[in-house]
Amino acid sequence: MRGIAVRLEQLLEEQQVEYETVYHPADYTAMKAAADTHTPPEEFAKTVILKVDGKMVMAVLPANETVALARVRDALGADAVEVAHEEQLKGLCPDSQLGAWPPFGSLYELPVYVSPSLTEDEEITFNAGSHDHAIRVRYADYARLESPEVIALCRHDPDTDGG
Repeated sequence: MRGIAVRLEQLLEEQQVEYETVYHPADYTAMKAAADTHTPPEEFAKTVILKVDGKMVMAVLPANETVALARVRDALGADAVEVAHEEQLKGLCPDSQLGAWPPFGSLYELPVYVSPSLTEDEEITFNAGSHDHAIRVRYADYARLESPEVIALCRHDPDTDGG
């Protein structure tokens, strides 16, 4: 498997987004990837796949945070929110390694919700589709390409109006 997800690379190139590819040892946690890419953990965006009322969505939050399922449920007005199980994820993002998904649900027909704290960063770094490649872009470029909905995902996030 290549280091950068094909769809992600095509999107960045087609939209003429300046980005930096950061190679690092294979990491299987966002905190370790943040350290190995010399990124503050609050600026390393990890992607967590959630199942919201039976539908898969991407939650994008800082590496040093965890998803607060009750906050997501409240923010979305959902009945049930859970972290998707590994067997449910196979084939979801076919050009990415399991657990190394870039935060671009639009590439995989998934809604994307981002933590408000990430919107405050000038740059974000995230997995590029493999456990040993990351991409660094300006947050403004990410937001322009993805148009994620900003909601309280984490315990420390301020409440939002859902958008």
